[in-house]
Amino acid sequence: MEDTPARNSLHKLLEFLNQLEQAKIDYRLAHIRDSILVALVIPGERWEVEFFEDGHVEFERFVSDGRIEDESTLNRLIKNQLAIDEGT
Repeated sequence: MEDTPARNSLHKLLEFLNQLEQAKIDYRLAHIRDSILVALVIPGERWEVEFFEDGHVEFERFVSDGRIEDESTLNRLIKNQLAIDEGT
């Protein structure tokens, strides 16, 4: 079989998923635009890894600053998001 970018991309994705499973890290898969997104959460961090058909991989990491917020902050953030959504 010919080694194509799509085949390489699938190979990278499967290798990454195997690594996550070996490390016992839960993940979620989604189809986003022209990629497969692997979303996962580890203590204090959230990762988004996108595997594209052409073989390239994009990685975004969100790291917590460790602050614990109260319920009023949660309610405020939800209200802010609702206001943004209503404006569009």
